[in-house]
Amino acid sequence: MINEHYKHSELTAKIIGCAMEVHKRLGNGFQEVIYQRALAIEMLLLGIQIQREFEMPIFYREK
Repeated sequence: MINEHYKHSELTAKIIGCAMEVHKRLGNGFQEVIYQRALAIEMLLLGIQIQREFEMPIFYREK
């Protein structure tokens, strides 16, 4: 559902749709990497630019 009050509502709806399509086609039981690859394919089919697994700084327990 697209809500024009939110800046990225249309993109969010597309991403959720991609995730639902992957779940519908694959179901449960695969390793996470399989779902990542399938989600990447779905997003690329919709023209959503993606980057998988990139490094980010994590702040946890002041370390």
